[in-house]
Amino acid sequence: MNAAQLFQLDNNTTDNSTLFARIADDLYAKGYSIQPEGLPAALCEALYQCNQELGNGDFVNAGVGRQTDHHRNQFIRNDEICWIDGTSEAGRAWLNWAEELKVFLNRNLFMGLFSFESHFAHYAPGSFYKRHYDAFRGESNRVLSLVTYLNPDWQREDGGELVLYRSDDDHEGIKLLPRLGTLVLFLSEEFPHEVLPANKDRFSVASWYRINTTHGNQIDPPR
Repeated sequence: MNAAQLFQLDNNTTDNSTLFARIADDLYAKGYSIQPEGLPAALCEALYQCNQELGNGDFVNAGVGRQTDHHRNQFIRNDEICWIDGTSEAGRAWLNWAEELKVFLNRNLFMGLFSFESHFAHYAPGSFYKRHYDAFRGESNRVLSLVTYLNPDWQREDGGELVLYRSDDDHEGIKLLPRLGTLVLFLSEEFPHEVLPANKDRFSVASWYRINTTHGNQIDPPR
């Protein structure tokens, strides 16, 4: 990535404010927001290139559950992930963008978002993630889920849709193709969702904002 691209990544607040306002309006009105090609182009390209440079050894098999209850269950999901820790330029730019969004949402919706975690996700052909919640009401501190996709030229016949259900009684859902730059945000406790099998490799960035559930001297989540 050249100096001009890095400058653009670090100086897109004006463009972000319009996008962030649309997201905030959607979250307030219906609890979710879908923004096709919403991710700023320079950041989208940086994440795409970073993801393409990852090797098989950078990914680990994904699991379900949290902390001591975390385990692998291939009947529920069989994707693989690579956590974003900010060591790459693209990773730092992504985390900085997510921080800007957090500040905006806290200021305008009083959501109390505290920290952010994020990983690249790879679904090999035929891989899936069955219908689930990112957080169960009152049992987790994940409050807002964020997904963006890194798949150029994705066609309907490629499959791999995200299906976002509006409630437990919704069996049709909103089906979204994982096309490059699309942003999807939803309240983690409110919307069950699933990833349908794709016919080719499918890449995304899956992320969550958490609230602070610190007890005593134990910070959860860590900063």
